[in-house]
Amino acid sequence: QVQLMESGGGLVQAGGSLRLSCVASGRFFSINAMGWYRQAPGKQREFVARISSGVVTNYADSVRGRFTISVDNAQNMMYLQMNSLKPEDTAFYYCNADVTLISWSSIDAWGQGTQVIVSS
Repeated sequence: QVQLMESGGGLVQAGGSLRLSCVASGRFFSINAMGWYRQAPGKQREFVARISSGVVTNYADSVRGRFTISVDNAQNMMYLQMNSLKPEDTAFYYCNADVTLISWSSIDAWGQGTQVIVSS
């Protein structure tokens, strides 16, 4: 199985920055892609950013130019550098990974989430 754990959330003023981290652990063959999603109170979970093959990135329009996703494959880590934060970025942020297990089956893993609050 695979476990994902996020960290780095917190309270920040508008215009500030935060860096979220996600570490993957467990028994697996490879991580094919990783991404960040977020869910604000009363809203559906939405896509934020994704990285595949360690270099191909995609961003939601709402965060493009402000957020940067990256990975450290050697450490099974993923990061989300969030700059110029806005109150509308307030949400729980979830780590997601497309993982191939040692059994060669693939799963879609999720972390428990880390809360980001941006004050105006």
